[in-house]
Amino acid sequence: MDSFGGYEILFLALVAGFLVLRLRSVLGQKTGNEDPSRWRSTRAQPAPGKLPDNVTPLPGRPAPLDLPPGAPPPLPGTADAAAPANALDAGIAQIRAADPSFDPRGFVAGAKSAFEMIVQAFAQGDTATLRPLLSDDVYENFAGAIRERQRLRHTLETTLVAMRSAEIVEARMNGRTAEVSVKFVSEQANVTRDESGQVLDGAPNAVATVTDIWTFARNTRASDPNWALVGTTAQT
Repeated sequence: MDSFGGYEILFLALVAGFLVLRLRSVLGQKTGNEDPSRWRSTRAQPAPGKLPDNVTPLPGRPAPLDLPPGAPPPLPGTADAAAPANALDAGIAQIRAADPSFDPRGFVAGAKSAFEMIVQAFAQGDTATLRPLLSDDVYENFAGAIRERQRLRHTLETTLVAMRSAEIVEARMNGRTAEVSVKFVSEQANVTRDESGQVLDGAPNAVATVTDIWTFARNTRASDPNWALVGTTAQT
């Protein structure tokens, strides 16, 4: 299972195992304890067009692409990138050279499912579900936020109203590790309450557009087909 018959299954199998058995009743209706700024990176941002070795999340929404005459369009499942189109294409080509079965469209489909699953698990404080899906650093950040939320006895009800888009914005090989960043644009409603249920922030019917950029990584030489979330950032 090291192909992306591999890769899509990597996310969709996880989703089948967790979402079907645990989350079927709440698909599309995410309720729990989180905040739209939950994914904001606390690390210094990298120079444009470059991911550092520890895969700090990408900055800013990419600008629209202005392709030169005769240039090929982006691969299916990809979108405007912060770097020129040829840089994104070159990154995907690097990953395909390491694993010829890598499919951007299938990867994006799996990443969307993983996004919903991780948001739901974070909202519910479900660290057992989060643990195998996240890198060590990201897991510690998420688990720390969950512990702080529990300490304050605050809840934040989050409804994922719609997923508007999910697009690859950067891809590259870092040694034997494939790294792919995906921009998710979703519509969410968030309400923060104290332990007595009083609203501290937000409103149940106030829907906001939230843009998240998540970076996933996988060792292409490993037998484990799973990708892990290694970096997150949010744009408001």
